[in-house]
Amino acid sequence: MVDGVARKEESLFRRSCGVRVRVAAPRAAVWALLTDAEGFPRWNSTVTRIGGTIALGQKLAIQVPISERTFTPTVTRLDPGQQMTWSDGFWPMFRGVRTFELHEVEGGTDFAMEEVFTGLMLPMIARTLPDFGPPFEQYAKDLKRAAEEGA
Repeated sequence: MVDGVARKEESLFRRSCGVRVRVAAPRAAVWALLTDAEGFPRWNSTVTRIGGTIALGQKLAIQVPISERTFTPTVTRLDPGQQMTWSDGFWPMFRGVRTFELHEVEGGTDFAMEEVFTGLMLPMIARTLPDFGPPFEQYAKDLKRAAEEGA
């Protein structure tokens, strides 16, 4: 389903949130938005700033409006135009992995994003994590709008 509604799953040592949306724009246009660190805040209201270069092995510095913290994931997978993964933390204690996937479909692109948190510390810090549902839905909405408008 590609409706832009966040889906969440929780268990003792795993928590995930994901969203899917169909974008009426070519996959290359969507990918260009997702990999332009400097341009992110122009189209994505859920990101204040991304420092660094979105390239394999690179560490990013991400600031978001819902937190004072700067998140520092590393780009751990980059299949141009198809899939990208950002990872942070130390397994087995606590790890966050965000995966972006693009699939070309007739009339556009299916975009999917999922964040999975795992680790032994998760039960102790789970209640301090924000609800990722609303920001994920907004992220998908912003990406859809920007790609379809040719931002």
